[in-house]
Amino acid sequence: MASMKSPSYDPAIDMDTVTVSPKFQVVIPRAIREALHLEPGEKLRVIRYADRVEFIPVRPAQKMRGFLRGMDTTLEPETSPRR
Repeated sequence: MASMKSPSYDPAIDMDTVTVSPKFQVVIPRAIREALHLEPGEKLRVIRYADRVEFIPVRPAQKMRGFLRGMDTTLEPETSPRR
């Protein structure tokens, strides 16, 4: 999830209140489901971070294909120290 300083953060979409059911279930608001393209049955990682709970979608490797496209992969040659 984006931080509040991130340009992709939109309080109209990204901040909502949900209720924990007696079975400890929550419903992810529609705007967030749509923004993250979540589908029924999709897996989410649940992480306790300080005093909050974060849900991170688990994406198959095949869906991640190409997400680094355009990244500069050139490496600077190592220089050996002079003696």
